[in-house]
Amino acid sequence: MQDEETGTWWQQVSGEAIQGPLKGKRLTQVFHDELSFTIWKREHPSGRVLRPDERVKQKYEPANWEEDAAKQPVVTPVSPNDKLQPRALVVGIEINGRAVAYPQSAIEKQRLILHSVDATPLFILLGEDNKSVRAFEREVDGRTLEFFVKADATPLQVVDAETGTTWNFSGKAINGPLVGKQLKKVAVLKDYWFDWNLYHPETSVYTLGESLK
Repeated sequence: MQDEETGTWWQQVSGEAIQGPLKGKRLTQVFHDELSFTIWKREHPSGRVLRPDERVKQKYEPANWEEDAAKQPVVTPVSPNDKLQPRALVVGIEINGRAVAYPQSAIEKQRLILHSVDATPLFILLGEDNKSVRAFEREVDGRTLEFFVKADATPLQVVDAETGTTWNFSGKAINGPLVGKQLKKVAVLKDYWFDWNLYHPETSVYTLGESLK
């Protein structure tokens, strides 16, 4: 990215200035969700939607830009020892400098993954749209909880094994002993494997059935 005021170039993922007058500066990251509109609208029924600006519509990427991007060669060398294909989708999480990539394919198979990153117990959850992904810390009031998906619940809900409390996709307890509690959200980044690995060269990769660490 390039800012108009100084002409400085900024890395897309890290927000670090890599060339120009502000080189070395780093933008403050803002917590964000990448959700389908259906889930977002359900959680924010009065929310507003940014309308495309007709004055600059010719500058917008086409609707099929992801398909076009997938045909382009990656910018980093491909190692034959790589665990994933360069354009495999991953959900990346970084806590206290430790990074873990969770393949989208693994999340789709399990829907809910219990794991830990840098001793922080968490779980990764796939929404009922099979696209939206969120992660939450699993510690509540000093106790680590284990979660499982509630069968046949619509919309998606999860239950913790310790108290039997039911939680929704936003991480809020909606029924049971812990009703009203809110799980702490963990920032996730859905990215291509080659890109995530470029910014996190020491990342580990989650494998199906991996035990908690």
